[in-house]
Amino acid sequence: MSSQPPIGQNQVRTAPGEPVIRNVNWGGLKTLYVKEVRRFFKVQLQTIWAPAVTTLLYLVIFTVALGARHSVGVGGGEVPFADFIAPGLIVMGMMTNAFANASFSLLVGKIQGTIVDYLMPPLSTAELLAALVGGAVTRAFLVGFAVWVVMLFWPGVHVLPIHPLAVLWFGLLGAIFLALLGVLTSIWAEKFDHAAAVTNFVVAPLSLLSGTFYSVDRLAPTFRAISHANPFFYVISGFRYGFLGIADSPVLAGSLIILAIDVALGLACYALLKRGWKLKN
Repeated sequence: MSSQPPIGQNQVRTAPGEPVIRNVNWGGLKTLYVKEVRRFFKVQLQTIWAPAVTTLLYLVIFTVALGARHSVGVGGGEVPFADFIAPGLIVMGMMTNAFANASFSLLVGKIQGTIVDYLMPPLSTAELLAALVGGAVTRAFLVGFAVWVVMLFWPGVHVLPIHPLAVLWFGLLGAIFLALLGVLTSIWAEKFDHAAAVTNFVVAPLSLLSGTFYSVDRLAPTFRAISHANPFFYVISGFRYGFLGIADSPVLAGSLIILAIDVALGLACYALLKRGWKLKN
C-alpha cells in the first residue's frame, strides 16, 4: 500500500496568489546559504588562505620595522606593539573579506544575467538577505580563525583572549556590518569597477585609519575626533579589548553604536531588495 494520501485528500489548498510557505522557508534558506559557502570554498586558496597570508605579512612587516619590543600606550597602560596590532589585523581581515564576499553575489548575477536565480526561488526578502549575510560572515570567521591559529604559534605575539565573548561579539558585529555594506554595494553597483571603487575609497581607508596600527590616544584632538567618527574604530577597539582587556573607547558604547549601524544597514538592504531596485530592471 502507498504511504501517500490519495490525490485530493489531506492537501493544503490555498487561494490564488496566497503563499504556500507561510513561515520561514528553512529549506530554501539553508540551500542558498550552503550555495554561498560552497561558492567561496571552491576557491579557498584565494578567498581564505590568501587573505590570511596577507594579514600575517602586515604583522611581520610592522613588527620588524618598529621592533618587537616597541610598546604602545593604550587605555592608560603599555602593551607590546605586536600584541597591540594582532587583534586589529585579525578583525580587519574578517571585515574586508565579509565585504568582498557579500559584494560579489548579486553583482555577478546582474552582470552574467543569472540574478533570476536569487529572485525567483520561494524565499522572502529577509531569507534572501540572511543567506547572503550568513555566507559572508562564515567566510569572515574562517579567515579570522586561520589568522588567529597561525598567530598563536608566532614568536613574540600573544593572542589568547581574556574576554572570549567580547571577541566573538565584536567579530560578529564587524562581520555583519561589512556584509550588509557589501550587499548594499552589490545592489547599487552595475559593474565590478563600482564595487572596487567602494573597496578602494571607502572600506580600505576606513579600515587603515581606524587605530589598527596606532593608538588614537596619541593623536591630536582633531584627528582623535575624526577617528571616533569612524565605525571601524569601535569594532577594532572592542575586538582588541577581548584580547588585551583594555580599549581606546568605552566597550559598551562602541557595541551599541555598531549594533545601531547594523540595524540601519539591514533595514536599508531589506527595503532595496524588497523593492527590487536595480535588480528587476
